[in-house]
Amino acid sequence: MAKLGKRTAAAREAFAGKSDLSVEEAVALVKANATAKFDETIEIAMNLGVDTRHADQMVRGVVSLPNGTGKTVRVAVFARGPKAEEAQAAGADIVGAEDLMETIQGGTIDFDRCIATPDMMPIVGRLGKVLGPRNLMPNPKVGTVTMDVKEAVEAAKGGEVQFRAEKAGVVHAGVGKASFDEAKLVENVKAFVSAVAKAKPSGAKGAYMKKIAISSTMGPGVSIDVSSANAE
Repeated sequence: MAKLGKRTAAAREAFAGKSDLSVEEAVALVKANATAKFDETIEIAMNLGVDTRHADQMVRGVVSLPNGTGKTVRVAVFARGPKAEEAQAAGADIVGAEDLMETIQGGTIDFDRCIATPDMMPIVGRLGKVLGPRNLMPNPKVGTVTMDVKEAVEAAKGGEVQFRAEKAGVVHAGVGKASFDEAKLVENVKAFVSAVAKAKPSGAKGAYMKKIAISSTMGPGVSIDVSSANAE
């Protein structure tokens, strides 16, 4: 068995025997052990009591984190004419129509968020098999199919996070960087948990939030007490 690196071994020792912590304790522990040579992302994973094969148990939504994500988000917009100009003025990285569709079909996806005006959806719809699995498909439910292109671009750039439950009922997202103040990370974690709580689908049965854990990009994870994380 390969010998653990000093940093990994120290982190494992720090996390040993710890579970079901308060958000504040968990953030302090993960932040203190995020010692990689780059600014690690603080990630949250939530196990939900849903079966996403059923439409009435699908969990998806969007949340504006109070302190942003610390990540530079590249935004692509499908729009024409004045709306294309509006997108560019708002700071969109890529703006196009058929040309953008062809670029994506050619295998180039150089963006983290995709926004479209409603009239562009016939074009965007052809990209479902490419954008869908990457959770990049514009959707009116999360505000990425809209005529208010300016607001959508600014929200994406300003720390808005989309979430969607995967097959096993797991939702995960980045909620900040290890360089953030602890208090700001705590605020972001609680805002994210609250948004997922509010997105509880009508078909969810039994316990909705089963487990919550946070980790840094290179570090171990620690579980958070569900009731304390979801306390309003």
